Amino acid sequence: MLTDSWLAAARRALDELERTQTDAIQRAAELCARCIASDGVVYAFGTGHSRMPVEEIFPRYGSFPGFHPIVELSMTYHNQVVGANGQRQAMFIERVEGLAEQILANFRLRPTDSLMVFSVSGVNAVPVEMAIGARKAGLPVIAVTSLAETNSAEPVHPSGTRLLDHADIVIDLCSPVGDAVCQVDGMREPVGPVSTLTAVAVVNEIKVRTAHLLAAQGLVPPVITSSRLVGRERSSELFEAAYLDFARRATGTLRTTAVDS
Repeated sequence: MLTDSWLAAARRALDELERTQTDAIQRAAELCARCIASDGVVYAFGTGHSRMPVEEIFPRYGSFPGFHPIVELSMTYHNQVVGANGQRQAMFIERVEGLAEQILANFRLRPTDSLMVFSVSGVNAVPVEMAIGARKAGLPVIAVTSLAETNSAEPVHPSGTRLLDHADIVIDLCSPVGDAVCQVDGMREPVGPVSTLTAVAVVNEIKVRTAHLLAAQGLVPPVITSSRLVGRERSSELFEAAYLDFARRATGTLRTTAVDS
């Protein structure tokens, strides 16, 4: 017998997110709008299932350039579960110290940019060091993590710190320890994780609030939009404008010299 439906538990998590995290989300949106308006980018990074909010932020319908997703396949593409590209390797790689430095070495980290890091546990080396590296370069960091989960886990990074220790803004995913929210009679362990839902909710709330702030300044970004909504010609124009804007910003982010100027 199902003692609680996932939908009911998920609604409670979203209600808690709205009740407790709106201020942090607004501050994150203000930071994002500031970066995008200044011709910078908001990098977004996550490993494992935390790649999903990164892909949600851009590119997809209802999104716009200025957000710059960073997804390393070695830590995210493990849907084969076992064998080559399996989950054992992905879970190992996200704990490798020094890898974040190599990822960030590909980019020119500028004062106009910022970094948003998604990590439910907030303790593995790569997300922690992504935040450390960004802040060292002078970028503000937004951490999206589960406070219940991260505070229940012992830090594993040699610094003894968690992701939230290296963030200027912390957004709580409001997911419980272990992530799953439903207890089923006859099963010892709970099922039905909720952090992906709340992470995607955070992303879209930030996106919408950022759009509002940009539009208030007269800066209307090209929004990727379905042809069924605006017609094929307008949809193609918006796609092309969004991709070109993203490409232009991306060109400015790529590190092309041995010593960054």
